[in-house]
Amino acid sequence: MSAPFLAAEIHSRRRLPGSLVIGGVVVGVFIALAVLGPWVAPFPFDQFDVRMRFAPPSAMHWFGTDEFGRDVLSRVLAGAPYSLLIGFGATAISLFIGVPLGLVAAYYRGLGGELIMRGVDVMISMPPILLGLLVLAVTEPGLGKTILAVGLVYVPILTRITRSVALGLLAEEFVEAARARGEHADYILFSEILPNAWPPIIVETSLRITFAILLGSALSFLGLGAQPPMSEWGLMIAGSRPFIEQAPWIGLAPGIVLCILLVAINLLGEGLREFLDPRLTERGQA
Repeated sequence: MSAPFLAAEIHSRRRLPGSLVIGGVVVGVFIALAVLGPWVAPFPFDQFDVRMRFAPPSAMHWFGTDEFGRDVLSRVLAGAPYSLLIGFGATAISLFIGVPLGLVAAYYRGLGGELIMRGVDVMISMPPILLGLLVLAVTEPGLGKTILAVGLVYVPILTRITRSVALGLLAEEFVEAARARGEHADYILFSEILPNAWPPIIVETSLRITFAILLGSALSFLGLGAQPPMSEWGLMIAGSRPFIEQAPWIGLAPGIVLCILLVAINLLGEGLREFLDPRLTERGQA
């Protein structure tokens, strides 16, 4: 029985980890709120009401209002799509670039592979926030450019992980059999190695989504990400700084929601790691 079918049979007999279920449910709720936000928000996110400036949380305004009388809950709901778009969009860019680079670097171990990995080492040596700032410094800030910058930041990490997994799979018998049949390199990489390399890549991808959302919010906080009048959470936190003593709920609400989302995605990643690695389940049962 081949490795993919054996893994599928093993996974079908195992229970879903609690962290995977909890994380998946919470992330699903966030995605649903991001899609349905305009319909479930109690007020338009950009509706001004100067009579209600700095209103504390109440039955009418659950998260209070900001300096313009805008409902904070409605703005938090309106900002959910931006944060999720940064996380998933940037991670998709990292996957699209990093996975092929990692496969090529593992298969071609000569000069080409060394050049790829030395470039990866240079990028990893730089702090993510600095690398993101460097990418955004040459262009005007905006949501799309933030997604691109954050995606490029995490390309080296996915490249290195993919290469590490691929190096182990290159020594397997099914890869040797494909070589003996005279298969081309692209077939071996994308039809033999990649399907068996997906589990650790998926786990790392789920964790990268967390860092991408956090980095995107940090860039928006610094004024280099999403721009007004967007209600992105990092931008909301940055705008609440002058009123932190007068109306702390303006910054606390998006900050708490952001933390809940990050914890949920981490739980989802941890659950995926436990579910896709049979050795962790065996240790737990032992």
